[in-house]
Amino acid sequence: MILAKFRRSPQARTIAGLYGAIVAQARQASFYTDYGVPDTPEGRFDLIVLHLILVLERLDRTGGGNDNGITGTGHASSYGLGQALFDAFCSDLDANLREMGVGDLAVPKRMRAFGEAFYGRRQAYLASFSATDERAFEKALARNIFPDAGAGHGAARLARYARAVRRSLDAQQEGALSRGEVAFPAPEAFAHAQA
Repeated sequence: MILAKFRRSPQARTIAGLYGAIVAQARQASFYTDYGVPDTPEGRFDLIVLHLILVLERLDRTGGGNDNGITGTGHASSYGLGQALFDAFCSDLDANLREMGVGDLAVPKRMRAFGEAFYGRRQAYLASFSATDERAFEKALARNIFPDAGAGHGAARLARYARAVRRSLDAQQEGALSRGEVAFPAPEAFAHAQA
């Protein structure tokens, strides 16, 4: 059939589902109103990056990453979900830059800066998960997402939320993730917890 080549592949639907869920979660108003994440392009970028890193880490731990190091230790997967998810993130950033009117010559430079930001945050967050300092993750979030020292308990709350996301992702069946289904806990549940 002539239209068959225009249908989405199962992997494309999976990536659209996973990436769509990440972006939707990062847009939850509670992060900006209750946690104090700056409601700016940078703040929204950082929340997408945080959720993306958490999902990529889960895929990597279960062998759903890829073999080029995007998601960490480099477990191979026949689907390469980690790489495809990262590619969707990059495509989305590129499209957003162009939509905002960034010129063709400036886009590669901005994309390099986004890539450096992603990899820097990924390295800091993953290292903090195994650090002996229990507050290492909170400190990494404070440096990257809460540049204003007056952000209050936002970093502690966000660290508590992100740890809950890791536990939630661990509890989700791998088959669900490979179908593009991911569930995140409600950020409101952690917004007013004691530090």
